[in-house]
Amino acid sequence: MSSEEFGAGGRNTFGLLSSPYSHPVMLSEEQLRDLNYPLLAEHGRQLDFLASTLHQRGLDVHAVVLRLAEFQVAIPSWALGTGGTRFGRFPAGGEPRTLAEKIQDVGLLNQLNGSSNSISLHIPWDIPTDVAGLQQLLREQGLTIDSVNSNTFQDQRDQPHSYKFGSLSATDPAIRAQAVQHNLDCIGYGQQLGARVHTVWLADGSNFPGQSHLRRAYLRTQESLATIYEALPSDWTMLVEYKPYEPNFYSMVIPDWGTSYTLCQSLGKQAQVLVDLGHHLPNTNIEQIVGRLRQLGRLGGFHFNGSGYGDDDLTTGSAKPFQLFLIFNELVDASQDASLPAAQVAYMIDASHNTKDPLEDLLQSVDNILVAYAKALLVDRAALHEAQEANDVVRAEEVLRDAFLTDVRPLVAEGYRQAGGALRPVQALRTAGIRQQLIEQRGKCSLSTGL
Repeated sequence: MSSEEFGAGGRNTFGLLSSPYSHPVMLSEEQLRDLNYPLLAEHGRQLDFLASTLHQRGLDVHAVVLRLAEFQVAIPSWALGTGGTRFGRFPAGGEPRTLAEKIQDVGLLNQLNGSSNSISLHIPWDIPTDVAGLQQLLREQGLTIDSVNSNTFQDQRDQPHSYKFGSLSATDPAIRAQAVQHNLDCIGYGQQLGARVHTVWLADGSNFPGQSHLRRAYLRTQESLATIYEALPSDWTMLVEYKPYEPNFYSMVIPDWGTSYTLCQSLGKQAQVLVDLGHHLPNTNIEQIVGRLRQLGRLGGFHFNGSGYGDDDLTTGSAKPFQLFLIFNELVDASQDASLPAAQVAYMIDASHNTKDPLEDLLQSVDNILVAYAKALLVDRAALHEAQEANDVVRAEEVLRDAFLTDVRPLVAEGYRQAGGALRPVQALRTAGIRQQLIEQRGKCSLSTGL
């Protein structure tokens, strides 16, 4: 039976639930309780101590935990396997081989943390072939499709025209038409599975001075995006992503948030800027970019990851946790500003792992995101505003430090527990022996992406 066909489900020898796709995708409620039980007493003590401390600062702990339990961040299909580097790839083993298996893996992650109830697809790696079956699987797992992402940075087998010298900005009209059609196809696939967001990232650019006419490349891209935008369903959002370098190093057609912003302005209200934390030059003030875009009403989404030098795709919050906190500080501050309209921001992880177990890395990323969000919720907004207006530099910094240095892990763990998940998701994943089970089912050298 193929991975896209249905058969009988049941319970396997490891005590995990098997879906109709014959894959152990979910921990049973009993097993989750067993995993949490040894941790409950210590968790309760830590939570009570923190709640008492925060109560003295006038904070409603229950409200914070509720916000954390409600927060959702999408899992990208390509992050469920090892991506490697241009030098090599080291398979983790047991990587999902099909879209169905990717959905099942995200279902498992959501079981563990209750914060990952959607999956972002990459086309053509995730073209659905059994739409009805996948829709049923999504319902069984309690998941949705968050977005679809186009790929014009690769040439696919039997593709008539090459993207070597650009896609939506290519000088050849036939290449541009092919790239536009690919994006239209992506929207079509997304509609089949209930997505409402289409993400466009371009590898278009040049490596040498004079190679490309910089203004004309922009205008061709603008024209191509306008054609895609015209076909966008009325309830969809199109996210336009930027990147300063890579794969081209002299120029990128959409190198910064300002270029993305101007393109979105020319397209219409459904076009929004997507901020990838790794798509900035070293030491860029990303939180200021976030604040500007939120003020301008053009902040549409995030690709979360961590970086030290560029698009490193490290675990979110692993390299620069204070920066992640400052980004969430801007988001929380804007959400509490009555002068700004409410914003629908699509949160997603975007990472490519080479040394960590992909599932463990994703759980760590979600955990770090929630920790940063929790700390931002603890900031004394009134005191910070007062210090800023008085130009009290030290006091303003101390207000942020008070929140950042608070150990909010008990709040995050309680959010997991209230969502029906594990108090310590990574530990639970290891204790249940999930990776070994996946290897036994899928093999040691399964391939998750088209890289």
